[in-house]
Amino acid sequence: MMLSLVSLCAREVVSDHSSSPNWLRWVPRELYRPLLEASFAGCRPLAVGELVQRWPERTLRVGGRKRGQTRPNRLCIQALLLAVVRGLSDQRCALQVLDLCGLQGDEGGIGDPMGGWSLTVALCTMVVQARAAALRANRREGERERKRFSAMEREKDVKRERGQSYIRVEEEQEEEEERVDDRSEVAGNERESAGSAGIPTEEEQIKGIRRRMEFGRKREVAGGAGVKENEEKDPESDVLMHVRADLFVNSRSWERVRMALSTLGPLKLQCRYLRVEEISVSSIRTLLDLLPHQGLHGVDVRYSSLGVAGLAELLPQLSTFPVLNSLRLHYCNLDLRRDEPGQEDALRNLSLGLTQLKQLQRLSLTALRLPGQLRVLLSSLPQPLQILELPYLSLSPADLAYLSSSHHAPSLQQLDLSENRLDELTLPSIRRLLSQASGSLQHLSLSGCSLTDGLLGLLLPSLSCCGALKSLAMALNPLSMAGLLGLVRTAIKMPSLRQLLYPNPLEDYQAGLPDLPSSAQLLDWPLDEDTELQTTSSQLNRVLKEGGRSNLYLTYDLLNYDKDLMN
Repeated sequence: MMLSLVSLCAREVVSDHSSSPNWLRWVPRELYRPLLEASFAGCRPLAVGELVQRWPERTLRVGGRKRGQTRPNRLCIQALLLAVVRGLSDQRCALQVLDLCGLQGDEGGIGDPMGGWSLTVALCTMVVQARAAALRANRREGERERKRFSAMEREKDVKRERGQSYIRVEEEQEEEEERVDDRSEVAGNERESAGSAGIPTEEEQIKGIRRRMEFGRKREVAGGAGVKENEEKDPESDVLMHVRADLFVNSRSWERVRMALSTLGPLKLQCRYLRVEEISVSSIRTLLDLLPHQGLHGVDVRYSSLGVAGLAELLPQLSTFPVLNSLRLHYCNLDLRRDEPGQEDALRNLSLGLTQLKQLQRLSLTALRLPGQLRVLLSSLPQPLQILELPYLSLSPADLAYLSSSHHAPSLQQLDLSENRLDELTLPSIRRLLSQASGSLQHLSLSGCSLTDGLLGLLLPSLSCCGALKSLAMALNPLSMAGLLGLVRTAIKMPSLRQLLYPNPLEDYQAGLPDLPSSAQLLDWPLDEDTELQTTSSQLNRVLKEGGRSNLYLTYDLLNYDKDLMN
């Protein structure tokens, strides 16, 4: 990866933290982004904290990952979150939206990145701590206001007492003059008679006006305070910053996430992608009730015993999220058995619930044991899918026949049929499906589908017609070296293809492998790494060189294969 001159200079600047007081206050806002990226790349958490605390722009996006770019170090992410809380009280910070979507990943990895589960817990802790800090600041401000109000009241009382003393002195002087002057005595008699008749004197009128004005001011202050206490408070009034992220929740972190989502304070947590594991249907529904409805794009449920009835219960709630376009269900115990009572009704409710997902573009169903029910599920969706993942589903010939002629086929951009056994009966449906999706399909996975040399030879013409295909996964299929070379020669002729995950040929395995091994046997059987792997790699590279395809990446590494890096 070629670094620009600005990036190289930024790395040099952030490398020495002791010099940051000299340059940080003079940095123009245009250089904050390259300096922050250099701080992440060089693992400089102190520089990350100082830059984020003074962030000059309204939005900061840290998520996402480019090819060849590693995720930020755990210490840098922790420094970023601490700086966000400090920046709430820093006048130099203009940050209002923090976007961490795409930053989450699996735990561990090179460089000690912060995984999705740890980052979710850290985000929720940050939200709760920001709320506590805001309450403490409000209490301190309230105490200062109370002291200022008390001082003003004492000052008013002193002025009032001084004014009353001055009025009493004037009254005594007037009474003394009235006793000397006869005309004043007559006037005094008239005032006494007027007073006895219930008419207030001039002095009493002045005093009464002052007293009523003072009481009026007190009632206004008390009334205004009462209105402020009694009026319904806007939940968004205290929000200073919106934090968008992908939330990974399991049974251990569920309570903390629930608390953070229900907390009203300066930080408001929003979720773009919700992934839950080992959580009951009621707990999932509670989380969905707390999430803002406008921001949720995807839900991923894993290892939770939903059942068909539980999923049918969730779907109406999912339909209330207007931009929800992705639903993924992995190992959720959706076992449909027609011989059990109530299964027909549950399947009908499931179909009705799917019709309400108006914006769904991605559907992933892994190991759900619904053989023969693909038509019921997919025909309920109101618009064609763009991403369909159906691994370990034991698809029947009827399922594949429906899929090849469904309204989804021409719109598919990603298709995953891994670990579904293909044979002579299903091959015509697969060829028709590839023909229908040839203009849109970009990523295809047929790993572990029991494709032999003969079946692959019949499938290659249909594969070569997929002109938009960028990545192809064919791992764990029982191919010989001759079959593998035929696959690579076909891949060379596909100009848009950039990545091929190929299977190890049967010749690369140690002796004793069955003639038609399953994908599980191919995965567990030891390879002859000393001789055969080098021979296979050299032959494939020679075929690539002869075909002039230096931009086609070949790999047999199933664990590190990532089709998303092609986008």
